[in-house]
Amino acid sequence: MKRLLIVLVAVAGLLVGAAFALLAWQRGLGDATPPSTAPISLERGAYVAAVGNCAGCHTARGGARLAGGRPIPTPFGTAFSTNLTPDVTGLAGWSADDFWRALHLGVGRDGRLLLPAHPITNLTRVTREDADALHAWLQTQPPAAAPRRAHELRWPLSSELGAQLAVAAWRTLYFSPGVYRPEPARDAAWNRGAYLTQGLAHCSACHAGRDALGGDRGAADFRGGLLAGLGWVAPSLLDPAEAGVQQWPDATLRHWLRDGHADGYTAQGPMAEVVLGSTAALDDADLAAMSLYLRSLPEQAVARPEPARPDARRRELGAGLYREHCAACHGAQGEGRRDDGGALAYPALAGSRLVTQASPANLIRLIERGGFAPATPGHPRPYGMPPFAGLLNADELAALASHLRQSFGHHAGEVDAVEVLRLRAAAARH
Repeated sequence: MKRLLIVLVAVAGLLVGAAFALLAWQRGLGDATPPSTAPISLERGAYVAAVGNCAGCHTARGGARLAGGRPIPTPFGTAFSTNLTPDVTGLAGWSADDFWRALHLGVGRDGRLLLPAHPITNLTRVTREDADALHAWLQTQPPAAAPRRAHELRWPLSSELGAQLAVAAWRTLYFSPGVYRPEPARDAAWNRGAYLTQGLAHCSACHAGRDALGGDRGAADFRGGLLAGLGWVAPSLLDPAEAGVQQWPDATLRHWLRDGHADGYTAQGPMAEVVLGSTAALDDADLAAMSLYLRSLPEQAVARPEPARPDARRRELGAGLYREHCAACHGAQGEGRRDDGGALAYPALAGSRLVTQASPANLIRLIERGGFAPATPGHPRPYGMPPFAGLLNADELAALASHLRQSFGHHAGEVDAVEVLRLRAAAARH
């Protein structure tokens, strides 16, 4: 036992040494990147903050804007965002170099490695010019006193040393710092779209396919996966049957990114927040660039399980629930319903990708929580759907979801109550 303890202490010492060596190397790399020589534009900084949706993560519900404290669920517990206002509990005293190291290297001003809940694999790609503009703009915002809230993570990340060692190991596996480099075979618009999608807008922070350690294949990983603690799935951007837009017209995608609503497609759940807090702010040139890049992604089908044998009782129950609760708005055949002006007020369920995705998670979440599109300047008064969580039990929810996934020409497979309870439990754990 004594020998085992000595070995464990020695290994821990080596890991600590490696962590500090890695930190020293990273700080040196950050210091080697000079500040921008271009004039600092606060207008550019505001635009970077909007497209990057900084307030989305760094504003707690009911809290001061950008003052942090919002819970960020992870597979290892809950992290809390930090204060970005120029208060002593936030960014007061931070230089442009300090901010650059945090954004580019994920290293705090005090030398701590930031948790990967801060999307370092994406933000490392942001240019120094954009980082300096963002830093300057943040320094002009109203200061708000909001001390850093301790993360609520499971052991061994619950201790400072354990967290730093774990993050150092994670970064060794998954993180390689580097500003986005244009692809020489692509034009300027495509590269701008790649920069926005992979870096500033950090789309793969949600749409990556993550392994058991929360790692991905980099900033261009758009395979999709379950969002830890939320109960939603970020569908694959590579599969046109999930969320891929390779076959969408350019005008439709630009309209959807700006307004969250286009040609019967509506942003829901976490994506509604992204549209409202990020892509709605894109100017026309950047909308076109992001559209070009997203439509150029390679197509790769998501693996789908073999559909279970239909349960006649469940199908009958689901059909009755649909007639009772859904048909008045979505139509007897899932065709949707238009308003007096001819616009599609309630989306068609027939042919809906959300209904037929490989995972039923988003459909179940939408029925439980309700459907609410973002209210944007181009679509200021979207219609919504009430939540049914308090009305339908797990068996009924499974029956309704199964009816939708097996009707209107769909063959997406049934859902049982165990799947509903499993998805609820996955969200409740965080």
